[in-house]
Amino acid sequence: MTTPTPLISTEQLAGMLGDPNLRLYDCTTYNEPVPSGSAVPYRAVPGDKTFEAGHIPGADFLDLQGEFSDTSAQQFFMMPGVAPLEAAFGRHGLDATKTIVLYSIGTMMWSTRFWWMLRSLGVDARVLDGGFDKWKEEGRPVETGAPRGYPATAFKAAPRAGFFVDQNAVEARIGDPSTVIVNALGPQFHRGLEPSRYGRPGRIPGSVNIPASALVNADKTLTTLADAEAKFAAQGVTRHKNVICYCGGGISATIDLLLLTQLGYDRLTLYDASMGEWARDPALPIETD
Repeated sequence: MTTPTPLISTEQLAGMLGDPNLRLYDCTTYNEPVPSGSAVPYRAVPGDKTFEAGHIPGADFLDLQGEFSDTSAQQFFMMPGVAPLEAAFGRHGLDATKTIVLYSIGTMMWSTRFWWMLRSLGVDARVLDGGFDKWKEEGRPVETGAPRGYPATAFKAAPRAGFFVDQNAVEARIGDPSTVIVNALGPQFHRGLEPSRYGRPGRIPGSVNIPASALVNADKTLTTLADAEAKFAAQGVTRHKNVICYCGGGISATIDLLLLTQLGYDRLTLYDASMGEWARDPALPIETD
């Protein structure tokens, strides 16, 4: 089977609606604010209510934190083990032989997170460029109500190594000339100029800054490959280097990873716990301007 390109346009998806081979999923989550001094950086709220208010016809809904994350972990959105993921994706009828399309509302990072997770399980899905926002802006069909779902499957993963790394692997790579560590948070957080909801302000020492927000257009589609490659190259991200991406909670960095994958980079990994872990551990070094 030919590996699909990671992105799909609204026009392409519109032509697939009603295809029995299509498996379409809304992946939206909302990070809602918490009181100052809270032990968590935000409340992770599934987008099931906005799904019911409007979604692409035929879509199912995936709850990232509730069903597809390690809920015993201290940080939100941590990658769980293969077996619980097989069970969860199977409940939602995910089938690697079908055309799998992921989308989200407000930002593509929730769908790109699921895309990266599925890639690590050996499944190549596609992400709707511009998400539901672009779909709705174009006046394309929308339906309301709870998800009808797909017939359950006995989903079996074919895990691929190296898609996620922990803090020990990241710390060991600091200063390694064969590795570039990429921070996908905004420049004010990278430089430590604003308080961080994750803990100490600043960045992993030596990391470069390619904000996910700088890779997204006004209509919420991703930037061109030429523009993305120029932005990565300007920060020393090249094909012969190992690339470790991170952010606050392992979500927005997957936008960087999707574009790098489109560009043909293949030495890519994600620091899953990201600053949600790093900034809270006083034993780990941190750097500010």
